[in-house]
Amino acid sequence: MACTETGLSTHALDIRDLHLALGGRPVLQGIDLKLPPGEFLALAGPNGSGKSSLLRCIAGLLPAQRGTILICSHAIAADTAAARAKFGMAVDPAALPGLLTGRECLQLFARTRGLGKVPAATLALAEALRYSPYLDRPVEEYSLGTRQKLAVLLGLIGEPPLLLLDEPLNGLDPPSAWALKRHLADLAARGTAIVLATHAIELAERHVHRAVLLVDGRMRLDLDRAALALLRADPERSLEAELVAAMGA
Repeated sequence: MACTETGLSTHALDIRDLHLALGGRPVLQGIDLKLPPGEFLALAGPNGSGKSSLLRCIAGLLPAQRGTILICSHAIAADTAAARAKFGMAVDPAALPGLLTGRECLQLFARTRGLGKVPAATLALAEALRYSPYLDRPVEEYSLGTRQKLAVLLGLIGEPPLLLLDEPLNGLDPPSAWALKRHLADLAARGTAIVLATHAIELAERHVHRAVLLVDGRMRLDLDRAALALLRADPERSLEAELVAAMGA
């Protein structure tokens, strides 16, 4: 799970001067972001601010016009296979193969990670998310919430050094959402770097180490551990209020 190369620790994620345009419209502008191992980052922002596009750029699914993305020292553009081996990304629930069972999807992803079988940790998380009864049912029979659970499990399989999650709590029942929050916090404590795009400010308020606000494709606010600790200690302030104020609302 650690992000190491030749015995030396590296940043799990290192983004330098990233620019992305789609259809001639700027989507991301001048993004600079470094994420060390074990840091849990919430990526917040209004609709259309570029959160999902940034995750897709990091994953190599959208080619940037300018800038560099390094994952555990591997450039996603030039060393794609090595970079992709170092991160996990939750699959779009709508893109899951309907004719396969959940177990078959997990087995397929485990093989792509070079694993001989689905890890025990994945099956334990499936139990915690109340997903186990659906393992052998076809995905096409799943509700949105059940698809979301499988999508998250696929992204986390093998516990790679970096996780990219886009609104992973959408559709989850409260016990499953709580179990996932606790699991992500535990992964971060063990060295996994996490980038989580979310509108759920409560999650960022309580669980993350760092919060970044995107507005119109630019980083408007970057609150580190110390800044978040001050917010949490002050009953007159909240992360939600800070983010809304920074958006100019």
